[in-house]
Amino acid sequence: MIKPLADRVLVEPKEAETRTASGLIIPDTAKEKPQLGHVVAVGPGKKDETMEVKVGDTVLYGKYAGTEVTFEDKKYLIMKQSDILATL
Repeated sequence: MIKPLADRVLVEPKEAETRTASGLIIPDTAKEKPQLGHVVAVGPGKKDETMEVKVGDTVLYGKYAGTEVTFEDKKYLIMKQSDILATL
């Protein structure tokens, strides 16, 4: 498994919606990039900064936050804790 370093967080993004509320299918080209995900792993933090998120949290992050990584056919995002906007 991937273990983040310092103040980094490993997030599994939530899948983008494939249908609208009325049942229309959304094509891949029109899907928005998800901004919601689940925390899979958390780094130990820095000396002057403790980690506020924990494994299992559902988080909201910026649209262009993080670096996309594929591991064992799953897509993840590695981002700094400061890129996370809120926990749900």
